[in-house]
Amino acid sequence: MTTKAATLADDLVQQFERRIAAGEMPPGSRFPTEKSVTDSAGVSRTVVREAFARLAARGLLESKQGSGAYVAAGARYQAFQVTPEEMDGVDDVLKLLEMRMALEAEMADLAARRRSDADIAEMRLCNNRMRDSRDIDEAVTADMAFHRAIAAATRNDYYLRFMDFLGVRLVPPRRLYLRDRADKEHRDYARGIYRDHDAILVAIEAGNPTRARAAARRHMHKSLDRHRDLQGQKDDPPPHNEGEDPEPHS
Repeated sequence: MTTKAATLADDLVQQFERRIAAGEMPPGSRFPTEKSVTDSAGVSRTVVREAFARLAARGLLESKQGSGAYVAAGARYQAFQVTPEEMDGVDDVLKLLEMRMALEAEMADLAARRRSDADIAEMRLCNNRMRDSRDIDEAVTADMAFHRAIAAATRNDYYLRFMDFLGVRLVPPRRLYLRDRADKEHRDYARGIYRDHDAILVAIEAGNPTRARAAARRHMHKSLDRHRDLQGQKDDPPPHNEGEDPEPHS
């Protein structure tokens, strides 16, 4: 569970990240002292130290013995990052899933244009493992492997690398949804994901980018709805666009 101190530290980290990205704190400039941040932000030194530790872990802050903390030389060029601390609540999971919807749709589109027979075989193998899974870990592993196989089929290494980046961050959210559920619910979940995956797979195998994109968006929208249910939210279903199948393949 997220503590108040952790939330306050998150807020400070985001403030400094924005200032660094905007150029207000250029590389080499000195961070304000712990005391000045404590006074200006109205938080404890524990919160400030936690925020500084996170910034250092992200490569944005470097400490110099006896001199203080400075913005790292390459701070403005740091790679996009999502840390484990940011993935411990449903709100954070929803944000990542919303971003992933566009990514998955585009990957499915490209995969339908560029896939090989070997790619199709790998997707089918991963999906069958998903269908036959008996526990959470097995289901999650097969699920992510299926999406990674789609990324590989795009023939774009950046998609593959980004899916690897996302993969380890999406395992805890899936366990968040599945925890404390009966075995039957696990099996129903696996079968439901299998059917969604199969719709994507059929479209990719047929070389139909429009249907592949639509099936991927439906799949991600269902995932969003499942997690919104955890906090009592519900969103409107995705619009049905011309050229899309109204129902997924089975």
